[in-house]
Amino acid sequence: MNYQVYFLGAGPGDPDLLTRRAERLLKECRVVYVPPLYDQPFAEFLDGKELFVPFDFYFADLITLIKDQLVNGPIAFLVPGDLTFYSPFQAVVDALGDLAVVVPGVGAANAASALLKKTLDLPGVCSRAILASPRTLGEGPDAPTMGDFAAPGVSLLIYMNNIPLAELVAQLRKGYGKDVPMALAHRVGLPDEEIIVATLDTIVERVGPRDFFNLDSPNPRPALTLLLVGESLTADADPAWWDYRRDNIWKYQDNS
Repeated sequence: MNYQVYFLGAGPGDPDLLTRRAERLLKECRVVYVPPLYDQPFAEFLDGKELFVPFDFYFADLITLIKDQLVNGPIAFLVPGDLTFYSPFQAVVDALGDLAVVVPGVGAANAASALLKKTLDLPGVCSRAILASPRTLGEGPDAPTMGDFAAPGVSLLIYMNNIPLAELVAQLRKGYGKDVPMALAHRVGLPDEEIIVATLDTIVERVGPRDFFNLDSPNPRPALTLLLVGESLTADADPAWWDYRRDNIWKYQDNS
């Protein structure tokens, strides 16, 4: 029998956001690779299983270990969020090829949007959403800045920020050309989740000396903090759009 490795989108850390398919597959696995912090909220699902932290291994050693373990049964990886954005597990999935099965989960952006109770695109307010991270923009005089992505009508989602907040806000202020809403979503889905809603002009004062991005920490691991910027964060939807869609899109039309 050929067993497989399941990469299960585990959401931002809330076990209630695990899909039914992921929960079913996780029950089948005696060996589970769990990133730091996820062993605690998922403890009920992991009881009696053999747990490994994937980041404890060099890549070649990890692949060898996985293939040795597959002889005895299927294996699960709990993937923070899911594989869609900024996942470190893509190389592992590629190396395993047909042995890998990816199960989607609730991403951090989805969870933050739900916490804010706001859609990130809104007719007449925000026409596009951009996901970016300053960690992946490169270096040098020709490298873009976060301000290059900021513009009126853009909802900007910033992952893994490694820029001092005041400096980042200055870049965004230049791109937007005005004061716009900004939200800091910290450890969304975990028991100590926190969200701060302010604006580009007030967020630095609201945050104060707190180091949400581990910039002053000797631990270089990215913090679990997502930044959301744009007019849609506080805008109200125009009810007229509902009636327009009802009459022109949703309403059943008999063309026979």
